[in-house]
Amino acid sequence: MANLELLQTLHGHKGIVWNVAWHPLGTIFASCGEDKTIKLWSKEGQEWTIKTVLVDGHQRTIREVAWSPCGNFLASASFDATTAIWDKKSGQFECNATLEGHENEVKSVAWSPSGQLLATCGRDKSVWVWEVAGEDEYECESVLNAHNQDVKKVAWHPSLDILASASYDNTVKMYKEDPVDNDWTCIATLCSHESTVWSLAFDKTGERLVTCSDDRTVKIWKEYKPDNQEGVIITDKESVWKCVCTLSGYHTRCVYDVAWCHQTGLIATACGDDIIRIFKESEDSDPNAPTFELICTKLNSHSQDVNCVAWNPIGNQELLSSSDDGEIRIWKFSD
Repeated sequence: MANLELLQTLHGHKGIVWNVAWHPLGTIFASCGEDKTIKLWSKEGQEWTIKTVLVDGHQRTIREVAWSPCGNFLASASFDATTAIWDKKSGQFECNATLEGHENEVKSVAWSPSGQLLATCGRDKSVWVWEVAGEDEYECESVLNAHNQDVKKVAWHPSLDILASASYDNTVKMYKEDPVDNDWTCIATLCSHESTVWSLAFDKTGERLVTCSDDRTVKIWKEYKPDNQEGVIITDKESVWKCVCTLSGYHTRCVYDVAWCHQTGLIATACGDDIIRIFKESEDSDPNAPTFELICTKLNSHSQDVNCVAWNPIGNQELLSSSDDGEIRIWKFSD
């Protein structure tokens, strides 16, 4: 039987821990929450400990943190309507840029695979794309108003400058830059969820997407590239994204987060029923109608809502989780 073993419970934040994010090397992670601080954790022997506390970057709750692909920058999104960019050019982490423009709470921040673009989204229903314009300089490239409600999450395709966003309006939107007029446009709307889409994640190819929702389901979407009768791909048409699998009946409350491990293909979910679940694609799965099995259920993984799950990017099957209970937990998956 597959198992999720608790390696360590970490206490460092006061109040809700909203988000945890692994450094690309998998040896450090950042956490953030209600207490307006960011904690950086690393291992000392076998134990994870706080190495750095970042303060004074935000005036309100910090909702999400994200490392740049190079690992030299950390972005933080806050309810104070700003996004802060931290780096340690001075030898220690400092906030050297603050991105302003959202009307109120910024809910999510993500770096593009090249590290040259940032995306933010918020309660003001907008998605912003920022470009790294120089040292400590970031310029707004586009403000996208495709959603008609609060935008909960943004995530980039793993290798292309294609952006996805999840919203309170029950949809997921996809965007890319139009090479002709250099403006960002919405290229797809994914409709199947019946309530708020809280989070989303691409698989390692970027050709599939997993989403999770307040409707207590998890959905797998597949990209279908346009082609003519001879099977030749037509480049001037957009792909179509179709829901090819719905995982229902597993979660008893809202599913707040989902993580798709690019090394193992395992999907982890964070749920309001205090449970972490792990799903695995069946070996004989049909690409156009895939099947996923629930292979691990960790009851009472936290004493309150699980807000975030994150697989270690180096593929060692370590999983981070954070919760309303103020704790961060490190798990080891084995099957």
